[in-house]
Amino acid sequence: MSLNDSTGVDAVRTTGPALPVQVVAVTSGKGGVGKTSLAVNLSVALAQGNRRVMLMDADLGLANVDVQLGLKIENDLQDVLRGRRTLQEIILPGPGGLKVVPASSGVKELAELGTSESFGVIHAFSDLDDPLDVLVIDTATGISESVVNFSRASQEVMVVVCDDPASIRDSSALIRLLNQDYGIQRFRILVNMTHAAQEGYELFNRVNLAVHDCLDLRLAYLGSVPYDEKLRMSVHQHRAVVEAYPHSRSAMAIRNIANVIGGWPVQGRPAGHLEFFVERMVQPGCA
Repeated sequence: MSLNDSTGVDAVRTTGPALPVQVVAVTSGKGGVGKTSLAVNLSVALAQGNRRVMLMDADLGLANVDVQLGLKIENDLQDVLRGRRTLQEIILPGPGGLKVVPASSGVKELAELGTSESFGVIHAFSDLDDPLDVLVIDTATGISESVVNFSRASQEVMVVVCDDPASIRDSSALIRLLNQDYGIQRFRILVNMTHAAQEGYELFNRVNLAVHDCLDLRLAYLGSVPYDEKLRMSVHQHRAVVEAYPHSRSAMAIRNIANVIGGWPVQGRPAGHLEFFVERMVQPGCA
């Protein structure tokens, strides 16, 4: 049940010569594991590698991608949902050419976003003009409708875990739910804040063991990011560590993982969910 390579993704290919978009949901079973920091840094690292990258803050009630990157928000996804702005109008420029779709923090209505509202956000991508290679979706933590819907709308689901019993338990529960109730079979496990390389493999094996009875489930070990004071410092500076401290241990690990993500092949057919918000991707000339 373990899949330790980086092959076999499914996606939607646009008509004509346009390239498909790789859509990666970054999620976790609980807070405090560094999910958003990794989503931000992986996005910046991918953009630094000459890829056209968009980062969507889908932690809709407690958004903080803008804070981590020091961006000033005038409008966000709340305005899109209320019809005041289009998705194109709220996109912010980030480091390395990264494009950021911001969300609100402390807005109960977004924190409790239901299925129809989630699909409303997904539908908004139909009118997006930006050419993209990769879309990274920073979801909320835990099990909620929005986490489920954005995970289903992605070709890859990356689960961030750390050496915390609650992280292992809750991440395993999230994986089990997405697999058994929604048919998602492949998950990439990224271990954060490790103190030794072997620790990452050990934590991956603990997650794998916790879901071993799900027979159609495939887990892939994506890698680990070491605990690094430079990463903490970059957060306080409202910058990505791959930009602020490019030679730090965490930055080098993140770039290596970004290279792996960038090498994932993308097939030209949907896998049966909502891959890259299908309505947009089937339009001629997009991306």
